[in-house]
Amino acid sequence: MPRDLPVGNGRVLINFDKEYCLRDIYYPHVGQENQTMGSRSRFGVWADGKFAWVGSSWQIERKYMKESLVTDVFLRNEDLKLELRVHDTVDFEFDIFIREIRIHDLSGKDRDVRLFFNHDFYISENEVGDTAYYDPATKSLIHYKKNRWFLINCKGKDAVGVEQWSTGKKGFGADGTWRDAEDGELGNNGIAQGSVDSTVRISASVPAGKEAIAYHWICFGTNYEDVTKLNTEVARRTPGSFIARNQNYWRLWVNPEYIDFQNLPQKVIDLFKRSLLVIKTQIDDGGAIIAANDHDIAQFARDTYSYMWPRDGALVAYSMSKAGYRAPAERFFKFCHDVIKPEGYLLHKYNPDRSLASSWHSWVNNGEAVLPIQEDETALVIWSLWHHFKKFRNVEFCADLFKRLVENAGNFLLEYRDKETGLPLPSHDLWEERYGVHLFTVASVIAGLDSASSFAHALGEMDSHEKFKKGADEIRAAMKLHMWSEEQGRFCRMAKRTATGYDLDMNIDASMYGIFAFNALPVNDPK
Repeated sequence: MPRDLPVGNGRVLINFDKEYCLRDIYYPHVGQENQTMGSRSRFGVWADGKFAWVGSSWQIERKYMKESLVTDVFLRNEDLKLELRVHDTVDFEFDIFIREIRIHDLSGKDRDVRLFFNHDFYISENEVGDTAYYDPATKSLIHYKKNRWFLINCKGKDAVGVEQWSTGKKGFGADGTWRDAEDGELGNNGIAQGSVDSTVRISASVPAGKEAIAYHWICFGTNYEDVTKLNTEVARRTPGSFIARNQNYWRLWVNPEYIDFQNLPQKVIDLFKRSLLVIKTQIDDGGAIIAANDHDIAQFARDTYSYMWPRDGALVAYSMSKAGYRAPAERFFKFCHDVIKPEGYLLHKYNPDRSLASSWHSWVNNGEAVLPIQEDETALVIWSLWHHFKKFRNVEFCADLFKRLVENAGNFLLEYRDKETGLPLPSHDLWEERYGVHLFTVASVIAGLDSASSFAHALGEMDSHEKFKKGADEIRAAMKLHMWSEEQGRFCRMAKRTATGYDLDMNIDASMYGIFAFNALPVNDPK
């Protein structure tokens, strides 16, 4: 099931599903670790003896507040005669997820409304050895295991603190504590350990035809002191202030002064800004630009897309640079600088903490040792960094990266070629489906070497400038010679090495756009 309404701050990422169930809680990195493993954390409402979990029985409209990473979710339940307007956000500064619930009566009478928040944690991505307990000092419910702590608190009609709570076993024949909520009461069991979940309750007094406001929040930390300090911060500032301050922050972030939209329609401008905000939720503060954060795929492949592919990251960093966002791109380039191999290549993909991620690229092919790489993943980082430099002229930053990242990678791309034809050696294609010499890869390697040459020239490294320029021109010539079909009058998608040359795969593929996108040939070249 696709995820909706991501909210995050570069360390915490929260996702919902189409029924507005909280499904993913990533911490302490975007994409690592998923503290729920995609399980549902339910939100329920009780009024006048009736109970309903938010889901298919509700009318649900899911949006964001304009120009912000604060949600604007409308919920209506005809049976309960209630409308709810909910604003969720992860604070930009503090590791706190907070939601504001505005409860509106539709019955025309005063109401006592109870809100229930269930939390189904798999701390550190497994359910072994978790603890959930009620903490009387903070009147909150805490989940923890080792150095992962989550403090859950609320504010209803009374002061800060949960009114009732339930902790208990889940799995192994037990549904979980969310079942305990359905009569409107919780059992106040003080602690549970092992495979556990929890549910908390608060109440709101809703005047006839009017509204009341309640709050729910989760504080993230590595120990008890961390999370209780954040909980104190919420109480000191008041929970409602976090909604307003995050609206203001993201409105400033997505409206830099230097963007001139000229005569673009407002709908296009809004989509551009929303795209920037959603992209921002998928970027870890440590520099990793994550491909996708949706845990449901793990049901089928036993793996996810919560990884940093250097190619994907380079293309996103290029877009962020063009849009004027310097910091996210620079953190990505620093990430690549730190993980690149001494030999000058980047591997398949990485975890947000910079460790090597899982891979399906083999170190052998037909019994011979090969590198499990795609050259475009290295080349496009250099290309993206060069465009970033042209935009911002941040000389000191790029000069610091030149030797290890740019020159090192350029030398690798020069050497990792067929000695006879001059084309790059075979690797997997952009889609990771075929093995051979791909037009996209060849175009990206040309772009990487052109960019390395330009960097070397800008920094006065003239020997490297000439060497990289010569290599790029050699690969251009080899591409024209070996990857062009005179019969069809166009380039191939992929070339397979034979004893006498190459067999050409003439299928058309979207990835072939790379030949002009990366200026392997000018757009007005006759070929």
